[in-house]
Amino acid sequence: MADHAAARSPGSMTVPLAAFAAGAVVAVLLGVFGRVHDPTLSGTTDLGFRTVIEMKVAVSLVIAVLVVLQLVSALWIYGRIGGRAPTWLGTAHRVSGTLTLLLAVFVGYSCLWALGLEVGHLHTGEPVPLRAVVHGVLGCAVFGAVVVKLVAVRARRAPGWFLPVAGGLLFTLLVAVVVTSAAWYVVERGWPSPSGY
Repeated sequence: MADHAAARSPGSMTVPLAAFAAGAVVAVLLGVFGRVHDPTLSGTTDLGFRTVIEMKVAVSLVIAVLVVLQLVSALWIYGRIGGRAPTWLGTAHRVSGTLTLLLAVFVGYSCLWALGLEVGHLHTGEPVPLRAVVHGVLGCAVFGAVVVKLVAVRARRAPGWFLPVAGGLLFTLLVAVVVTSAAWYVVERGWPSPSGY
């Protein structure tokens, strides 16, 4: 795998610049959609939890575990952790990455559809907390970073630094989104539980 990373090193800046531009466009478009869309619970699911928010917290905590596994497996694959990586680790890394992405899309859809991108004041006149604003902006940025990471994984003419930077950016944003939502919720209100328990 280290040879694969080395093969990327002589690439031009065209691919990273185009990827970051495309990612920025996706993030901005999601933010605009979140602002103009009328939030509704119609079209969402709670997966058996008491509320959609509790469902998002539970799924986000699963995403957090998967993101940490992604980091550890990537470091191991690229020789940053002692010992030779097992042959199955690359496949496990891709499968867990795909699952992480699917769960992130599911939670992101639920956020944007049910809540939108909240800034300023709620319809009740209550100010939107800074944490919620930061969380919403970071959530939009996550999907821009997903675009950058997907380009980085597929690009053959990109510089060697592009894939680790793209992966690190996505990891950092996902952790920040979980901290400003699920982790905050657990600290403030406790663990979500399925309805009826």
